[in-house]
Amino acid sequence: MLQFEADGPAVTGDWASGVTALRTYRAWVGLYGGSPTVVIRMIEEVDGRPHEVRTWTAQGETETLPGPDRCEGLGSAR
Repeated sequence: MLQFEADGPAVTGDWASGVTALRTYRAWVGLYGGSPTVVIRMIEEVDGRPHEVRTWTAQGETETLPGPDRCEGLGSAR
């Protein structure tokens, strides 16, 4: 998910491949990550529930690794 303001409209996408989702997340960080108000999140959905895996803000990146049984489900960057 890409937002130019924390509570603003979001650009989202879903990918079948975790590699593609991570590549897109990194591209968004490179393109938009320098803005002081941008928030970029990589979210994994498991059993219909979102789990925030990575977040980028002006303060840098925060990463929350999924449990070992969830690694295969990584495929969304929202």
